[in-house]
Amino acid sequence: MEEQVAALEQMDLHQLRAEWDLRFGAPPTARSAKMVRLALAWRIQAQALGGLSREMRDALARTGRVVAEGQDLGAGATLRRTWDGVEHVVTVQEGSFDWNGRRFRSLSGVATAIAGTRWNGRRFFGLRS
Repeated sequence: MEEQVAALEQMDLHQLRAEWDLRFGAPPTARSAKMVRLALAWRIQAQALGGLSREMRDALARTGRVVAEGQDLGAGATLRRTWDGVEHVVTVQEGSFDWNGRRFRSLSGVATAIAGTRWNGRRFFGLRS
């Protein structure tokens, strides 16, 4: 197992996805070789060692439902960001975000639509450093 995990360090993103597909089926859509490498290393180790204990799975289940980033601000909250000289205003809705009359399921989706490239929504709107 240790040799398999160590071999991942030499693989690029394409090779990592191919390895994932070979071992576990459809690979994750992540674009970061580092993230895919970490996830693949975890899956290999979990497969060999048994993964999370029952107690840990139960503890994670008790943490509750995952809430989309920005939803914790509450419905009606507004976020403002100036991008390329234009001020953009996003309103938090119940379960979505409204920007220019369009609805998005995630704050990252709004940020990506504004910037034209993939962004972390919390970081884009200054909610995370």
